[in-house]
Amino acid sequence: MSTQWQDIKPSDILTSEEQHRLRQRSNWMGAWLLLHGWGVIAAAMALFAIMPNIFTFFFSLIIIGSRQLGLAVLQHEASHGMLFRSRAWNDRLGQWIAASPNLIHMKNYRIRHMAHHRFTRTEKDPENYLYTPFPVSKGSMGRKILRDFTGIVFVRTHVGLFRFIWGEPQGRVKRLREFYGSTVIFYALFISAFAVAGRVDLFLLMWVLPLATTQQFFLRIRNIAEHAAVPDLTNPLKNTRTTMAGWFERMTFAPYFVNYHIEHHMVPFVPCWRLPEVHKIMLAKGFGPDMEISPGYADIIRLNAAA
Repeated sequence: MSTQWQDIKPSDILTSEEQHRLRQRSNWMGAWLLLHGWGVIAAAMALFAIMPNIFTFFFSLIIIGSRQLGLAVLQHEASHGMLFRSRAWNDRLGQWIAASPNLIHMKNYRIRHMAHHRFTRTEKDPENYLYTPFPVSKGSMGRKILRDFTGIVFVRTHVGLFRFIWGEPQGRVKRLREFYGSTVIFYALFISAFAVAGRVDLFLLMWVLPLATTQQFFLRIRNIAEHAAVPDLTNPLKNTRTTMAGWFERMTFAPYFVNYHIEHHMVPFVPCWRLPEVHKIMLAKGFGPDMEISPGYADIIRLNAAA
């Protein structure tokens, strides 16, 4: 059983009728979310291609980086089997259209992420290393963010991941093929499309650059918001954080309802687009005073760069 459910169970939060209604997935909504993510990316690329200047460059860098994070959020949704009604659609479309663009292998991600849900903020949580350093000094936070924006974190992450997959000689080819196979095919087709259009420069400036910079920053702050510097590691309403997000924060740090993180941990069978309703239900049932809720992402940065 998940450590999140030892004290509070889904049935304490949602009635059986609410659970049945809210857990329903929608192929139309799943398709719309993926289409929205890629549509915004395409529009931002087109904006810079048509009007290349310093303003459209930085604007598109921000927008594309945030939607790349959005695709990562949607592959997380697919890993839970909630983006589409069909397991096959979740696995295939989640991998090819959301995970591969971010150099992620969804099967491996799912194994680690399910352990994160089961052992949240315990020594067995495989994602604990993302949260334990915080809070840090303002100088340390500044250096971390600088490494995000200079691409250092991106390179370190993927070099380290490649070295891990490379591992021992026995089974190396199989591991590499399984982990990177779909990613290599995706990028071969993706780069070819830019090459045919004569705009490989657009691929480098408006895909690789945000992937290595702005997305890393948005990802860091989102990760910190979810589980860092929380007040009680043993309380499922306190070892995870929900962050209220305005329009700018939804556009950058919190795409596709990822800010409703307590709600996601407590009822992980509910699709992301239904989590705002779960939040309202929890407040109406009196859970609000016990929940770790932040007023915004600026507050998250201040809280975690205060030492």
